[in-house]
Amino acid sequence: MKRQAAYLSILKDFFRCGIAGWCLEILFTSVEAWMRGDVKMMGTTSVIMFPIYAAGAILPDIVKWCDRWLSGLPDFLKADREEISPVALKLRHGLIYMVLIYTGEYIAGSFLMTKGLCPWDYSQWPDQIHGVIRLAFIPFWFGTGLLFESLCTH
Repeated sequence: MKRQAAYLSILKDFFRCGIAGWCLEILFTSVEAWMRGDVKMMGTTSVIMFPIYAAGAILPDIVKWCDRWLSGLPDFLKADREEISPVALKLRHGLIYMVLIYTGEYIAGSFLMTKGLCPWDYSQWPDQIHGVIRLAFIPFWFGTGLLFESLCTH
């Protein structure tokens, strides 16, 4: 029974993150359209993006593991909520999420490009890496990671 409840919880988290990712992408691309002069502000996404965003559901567990690992290092602040300020904890988590999301975006984008299925191409931007990630998105991925954490923390 506990195992079923755990699977159901994980499934809910996957759907929460997948839908949140879609919504964020539609909002982001709507703002981009508006900045290009499109008063309709049409936002877009791809069905391919759902499982990529849904994978964000596993990120909080990875960050918890990172907290435990970092707490074991000498002279490093304990990750326990009682021993580190909430702001420092959010900053640390946001940075870890940002790195994890960039890693996932790079791997997923590179794989999808080899199949001709990648729904994004940043090759025209000066801050791009191999056309699959943009450094300008650092604050967005930082915030998205914290959003996914809030969606998946029960």
